[in-house]
Amino acid sequence: MTGGAEGMRGAEEAEGEVPAASVTRERFAERPSSRYGPRRAHARKSKKRRRLRRTLLVLLAGVVGAVGGTYGWAETSLRRDVDLGTYGDRPPPGEGTNYLIVGSDSRDGLSEQDVKDLHAGGGGGRRTDSMMLLHTGANGATMVSLPRDSWVTLPGRLDTMTGKRKRPEGDKLNAAFSYGGPELLAHTIERNTGLRIDHYAEIGFAGFVNIVDAIGGVRMCLDRDIKDEKSGADLRKGCQTLNGKQALAFVRQRHQEREGDLGRSKNQQKLLSTLAHQAASPDILFDPREIGPAAQAGLDTLIVDDDMSLPELSRMFRAVQSVSGGQGRRLNVPVSGIGIPTSKGNVLKWDADESARLFDDLRHDRPPAA
Repeated sequence: MTGGAEGMRGAEEAEGEVPAASVTRERFAERPSSRYGPRRAHARKSKKRRRLRRTLLVLLAGVVGAVGGTYGWAETSLRRDVDLGTYGDRPPPGEGTNYLIVGSDSRDGLSEQDVKDLHAGGGGGRRTDSMMLLHTGANGATMVSLPRDSWVTLPGRLDTMTGKRKRPEGDKLNAAFSYGGPELLAHTIERNTGLRIDHYAEIGFAGFVNIVDAIGGVRMCLDRDIKDEKSGADLRKGCQTLNGKQALAFVRQRHQEREGDLGRSKNQQKLLSTLAHQAASPDILFDPREIGPAAQAGLDTLIVDDDMSLPELSRMFRAVQSVSGGQGRRLNVPVSGIGIPTSKGNVLKWDADESARLFDDLRHDRPPAA
């Protein structure tokens, strides 16, 4: 019997059958942790995959750490200098959120040579070159330009020069900023629109120029040549990348615009939206070498209200970006006349009925008519 069994096994092996022990050894040898022999191709591939995963995790941790560090630094660097409740007597909160975004001619951070190169002029204090009302809510974002030459009623206030109380009076909108800074400007807009301003953000010349330069310029397409001595604009028709100095000149010039201050407001909206869109590109957001300089450039001269948090500022930024991406609306306040002479110079007057309808739509978070 024994000889017969051995003969059968020998016959099976001769016919190509692989013994069970050999099959087991072969199967285990293919495993990365096999103790039966050297690792096969499967083991080498698994090791490469693990190395790749570790590398990716290290890179991700580095990016998160850099962004997190930037976030913490930015949160403590915000200049929360504006008290929107200074004047009291405010409109009730509406639906959605209203941000007042202001570009000022503050020269903080500029050397004498910078002031000359940027055609920033002289004089003390600061004035506003642009004002935009950004509304966000259930129907997306709406950005409304408020031309600085708009004829509005300035609320009664204390004259800091004379110490006397001034009665309400008609004047240009940017005069409110000159007389009482961000607080009086926000109060004036609230009284003339009926909208409650929830947050305020202001950036000066230096901050604007530095942001544009930090992200490598802003891509703009111009429909004509622009040359303006006062702002320093000297741009050619066509698509081009503007550096900080050129971008500032573009948003400040108005003498080449057929609609004057209204045309400048449209340029400001377009450039701000494009700038936000480019600054939020993956090349900026996920590159620690880029997000740090870009954030620092913006915060250097950024002034916000005392209730503004970094998450709230980020929401405002994303809303501006959405306008550029076509998911929001860019509007100018409806006007009934341009270049109307007054005792305060030539002004722009809002259309009473249409502007009231626009602000009422925003107050109730309804999509305004285009």
